[in-house]
Amino acid sequence: MKIESFAYKNGNLEWQGASIRQLAAEFGTPLYVYSEAAILDRIARLRSAFDSRKAGVYYSVKANSNLSVLRIISGSGCGADIVSGGELFRCLKAGLTPDKIVFSGVGKSADEIRYAITTGILFLSVESRAELEAISKIAQELGKTARISVRVNPDVDPKTHPYISTGLKENKFGISHKEVVSIYKLAASLPGIEPTGLGFHIGSQITELSAFKEAGQIAVKLVNEVRAAGVQLHHLDVGGGLGIRYAEEQAPAPEEYVKQIIDSVGLPELELMFDPGRSIVGNAGILIARMLYLKGAEHADKSVEKANDSRTESGKTFFICDAGMNDLIRPSLYEAYHHVLSDPERPLSGFGDLVGPVCESGDFFAKDRSLPAFQAGDLVVLASAGAYGFTMASNYNSRPRPAEVLIRSNGQAEVIRKREIFEDLIRGE
Repeated sequence: MKIESFAYKNGNLEWQGASIRQLAAEFGTPLYVYSEAAILDRIARLRSAFDSRKAGVYYSVKANSNLSVLRIISGSGCGADIVSGGELFRCLKAGLTPDKIVFSGVGKSADEIRYAITTGILFLSVESRAELEAISKIAQELGKTARISVRVNPDVDPKTHPYISTGLKENKFGISHKEVVSIYKLAASLPGIEPTGLGFHIGSQITELSAFKEAGQIAVKLVNEVRAAGVQLHHLDVGGGLGIRYAEEQAPAPEEYVKQIIDSVGLPELELMFDPGRSIVGNAGILIARMLYLKGAEHADKSVEKANDSRTESGKTFFICDAGMNDLIRPSLYEAYHHVLSDPERPLSGFGDLVGPVCESGDFFAKDRSLPAFQAGDLVVLASAGAYGFTMASNYNSRPRPAEVLIRSNGQAEVIRKREIFEDLIRGE
């Protein structure tokens, strides 16, 4: 399978025109690497489908919240969709203006609500009646008016992993579409509240556009019902969730995704707000590790067929690298697939697991897969690691987190987060 932006030159692996070997030599491993050009290209492709439509991109910060990544987002003119006070702090530090920030999430604390209102963000996305009443109370205490948008749970199946599905009635997110009009009536009656929009977000890594169309049609019906109840709206937040290619998925093009939503929604007088995260940064990042040991290496040079035949008799090869589940938890958490490449170029070895040094059986990146015939010292590259990679990393097993590097559009690579050292592990204790 050909993976976008990777190429072997004289047996040595390059990504986005940069040498994997040179990156590892200069910055060490494990190492996250991102491409500014790839990020900007995805944003441009989303916007190209807006045509003359009033619409905007509000990047989902939880996907990758590095300040340098956020500065690229800010510099491109995008807004941000946040889910915590910490993300608000990061966005402001990165230069995003408050009027281009929206605050989502089901469990905003009183301090976070206060921070958002005093900062003057575009709006808070309301996900329950209790939260709406809390926002009203805090706004009154501050002597301010809080702009809000109601997040609708449309009960639409996005056909994605259950852990990242957010638009079904059994999910914790949003307000039932059956209760939306009554919530807007309440909002219009509460002091300190200004209803300004309506929105939905049905999940992540969605590759079937029909789910977006279905949710959009439900949202249009609700917008009209809310207007009939006397509440004026200015925004329709259509969420994010567009999938990317990790393995063999046929992910829709960004332009196709935007056009599908615009065509199904209409309502040209409202600003459409798109909240992509993964689809902007997912394929714009990789994780580089180094191979430490091969366990059961007597099988490493067998063909795929022989390795499969001998699995039950002789076991399989464990390829042990210096990155662990604390660095990239997606495979352990979701059984997520990341394509694995080697530097230098190696033929496929057959059956095996790519694992890390963390003391957990769940510490793996690939299980029972045909992998390159790694040798100790080789570099291991995990593709499509720009989203929900470092942002979900931890210090489990008291492991310092990796460095992050950004390849600028001019080809220069620079450190955008220093590698942690042991002293960082106990800072604050």
